[in-house]
Amino acid sequence: MPTNAKKLAYAAKLHDLIDNSKNVFIISVDNVGSKQMQTIRKNLRGQAVVLMGKNTTIRKVLADYLAKNPDHPISVLLPYIRLNVGFVFTNADIGAVRTVVTSNRVPAPARPGAI
Repeated sequence: MPTNAKKLAYAAKLHDLIDNSKNVFIISVDNVGSKQMQTIRKNLRGQAVVLMGKNTTIRKVLADYLAKNPDHPISVLLPYIRLNVGFVFTNADIGAVRTVVTSNRVPAPARPGAI
């Protein structure tokens, strides 16, 4: 388990979301601005929770969770926790939540070095 107070709170929040949410999916947040993330979170209030975090912290918390719950299906997501990703936890219809997330997509010009 993490020792820092903030990391312990993050671990407790992640454990709670895993235990109390029926659906979870991963979103890629490369080249997504903070204003856009704020809009997505605002539009998802009451339907879903968007959780971001450091990949190493997420992997550590999930490894500790899986040590206690070895057959939990969240283990399938471990290989996909790399680069800039976030989790969306929901009990609502996953298709409707995905539609809300993708409807906030904003076209932007390519950044130098991105291609």
